[in-house]
Amino acid sequence: MQNLKLFVTGHKGFETLLFHELRQIAVAPGVTLKKCYGGVEINAGIEAVYRICLYSRLANRVFCELGQARVENETQLYQAVYQLDWSAHLNVRDSIAVSATLSSSRLDHGQFVALKTKDAIVDRFRDSCGSRPVVAKKQPDIQVHVNIHRNQATISLDLSGESLHRRGYRLQHSGAPLKEHLAAALLVQAGWCDPDNPVARLVDPMCGSGTFAIEAAMMAAHIAPGLERPYFGFLKWLRHDARLWQECIDSARQSVDLHPDVRIYASDYDTAALDIARANAKRAGVEDLIEFSHQQVGDLDLQISHGDTLVICNPPYGHRLQSEQDLAALYGDIGLALQRLAPARLAILSANPDLLHRLKLKRISRKDVRNGPLDCLFAIFETTGGEATANIEPSSKNVADKVAAPLRNRLAKNAKHIQRWANRNGVSCYRLYDADLPEFAFALDRYQSEIAADVEWFHLQEYQAPASIEADKAEHRIRVAIDVVRDFFSIPDDQLFCKIRSRQRGSGQYQKLDHRGEFFQVREGAASLLINLSDYLDSGLFLDHRPTRDRIYRIARDKSVLNLFCYTAAVGVQAALGGASSVMNIDLSATYLKWARENFLLNRLDDEDRYRFLRADIVELLANPDRFSLPRNHDLIFLDPPSFSNSSNMQQILDIQRDHERLIELAMNLLARDGLLIFSTNRRGFKLADRIQQDFEARDISHLTVPEDFKRNPKIHRCWEVRYRT
Repeated sequence: MQNLKLFVTGHKGFETLLFHELRQIAVAPGVTLKKCYGGVEINAGIEAVYRICLYSRLANRVFCELGQARVENETQLYQAVYQLDWSAHLNVRDSIAVSATLSSSRLDHGQFVALKTKDAIVDRFRDSCGSRPVVAKKQPDIQVHVNIHRNQATISLDLSGESLHRRGYRLQHSGAPLKEHLAAALLVQAGWCDPDNPVARLVDPMCGSGTFAIEAAMMAAHIAPGLERPYFGFLKWLRHDARLWQECIDSARQSVDLHPDVRIYASDYDTAALDIARANAKRAGVEDLIEFSHQQVGDLDLQISHGDTLVICNPPYGHRLQSEQDLAALYGDIGLALQRLAPARLAILSANPDLLHRLKLKRISRKDVRNGPLDCLFAIFETTGGEATANIEPSSKNVADKVAAPLRNRLAKNAKHIQRWANRNGVSCYRLYDADLPEFAFALDRYQSEIAADVEWFHLQEYQAPASIEADKAEHRIRVAIDVVRDFFSIPDDQLFCKIRSRQRGSGQYQKLDHRGEFFQVREGAASLLINLSDYLDSGLFLDHRPTRDRIYRIARDKSVLNLFCYTAAVGVQAALGGASSVMNIDLSATYLKWARENFLLNRLDDEDRYRFLRADIVELLANPDRFSLPRNHDLIFLDPPSFSNSSNMQQILDIQRDHERLIELAMNLLARDGLLIFSTNRRGFKLADRIQQDFEARDISHLTVPEDFKRNPKIHRCWEVRYRT
């Protein structure tokens, strides 16, 4: 019976893994598979259904299509369902349940659609034989599913009956567990049981209810995940072949190997969670394959392995930790534990990707994953790095478009010059290109990882194209530029971050930014600093201010420093590392202040008496410093306001050309008589007010603060040293 049109769903984002798994499970003459959004379409017979329900670790449900119809109202839906021959699939005395999913359709109430579908099925039986099926919400004999997308209805049987992630072994859990099919997908993604790259040992140091360890053990022992499930949606289906089903079960039992050549360790600090994990493992039949232990991550102690180790974990993020500080420390402990288990890989599903930098490990891959209501990041790290690839050479691959040739030539020229300069001066983060060619209006920055020197990230940010270039042509040029940059520097997709303007009516706006919350660790002089290349227009580190930060580092010793509009506090960190007696970092943004604190902690600057952070509207603060208990005798003040701000949290709109005179005067009221205020702005065409130059000693040091990689655009910022006149 090779006439079933199946749709197998899995966890969103893992369709490719599901496709490859099903290709192995459902292989037979005439079977065809097609990967789609949310799952895989299969044309196959009943045996494929049985094998998928038994063997698939990644599937969620198996739908068998009965019919399709265009439905724009309840009458059309009712007629489409009524006309199907339901007596070919169930008896009149069988129980049924109906579910529905809807998207972009006129019928937009799932419960209503399910009710109308049930009515049509019941009426069809009543009209034909005078009786009707009953409705059962739990484990019905037949489960019907209706999916309506853009008014196109697909009516199916749910042959899995209930989600296949329910293996039957997990009767208890220790709070917010991973679904089994997601855990299995992450294990496959991490390379567990990969025949081409076998891993000798798996470790889950925060096992909770044991899902990772149990799924890994079942995979290693070839235990079919559906083998012990008592209920499937096809068992009362009239096309069900009980003899063939039993043959599939017998074959699955014969394939079990309870003596695989792997070792699996699971530990947790919570003894109650360990008891639950052991009970779950026993029900799954793998209790003898997993060694459970009561350990803190920081105390993880395992014997030396003679093969590679895979550490996989889903760190807690809620009630199992007392505070955010505990969570940050936990990530540090995980990184240290992995170093002790080297050679090893770490696969971590994190709901707090902003803390991944605390692992201090080299990341080799990343994947965005939705875990229930949480946006998470699944990242893989390793303890040992490969050979450095810092030398930049053009790739031999050509980009077909001839318009790209000038850009390639300019990138080659810049890369050669700037990299030599950077190597001589120990600069690992710098600008490679800054709209050198008007037709290619973008900036390109390179950031080198401090943790793994052979890892680098590129940040491409498009500027507004000149008015002389048509919008369509500008859009084509930036796409060409991305291809050229990726090709020239041989950049993997996950190491190139692009900020591209969307072409809309009115003023061009940047497309919606990401929300990954992922930080990378880089080095600047004496400082370790965090950057984020995905979530914001800027990375968190203004590269053009590198000389200014170095200047502050060199003069900050024994000085009290006030860092206004501190942003991510890169200036404050350099001042503190330079020996400042105190540093006060002030900004209105809670997000940037949190980032600033992380930068300080990253550099072991944790003295709360010396290094302080204040959230405040700085315009209001400067006008009323006593309200904020702010001293008036700072030795060094850094003032770098935004060019323009209309933040809803501010008392008034800030325009730096209009307001800088007052800002500087108020800031000078907080400066010691022999102190120094450094004022900087990126406002194009900015002119310092005559009164500031009359009332104070204002020295323009812009030429001293523009670094080599920005020399082509010396007006990138303006900078002054302002002192009281003697």
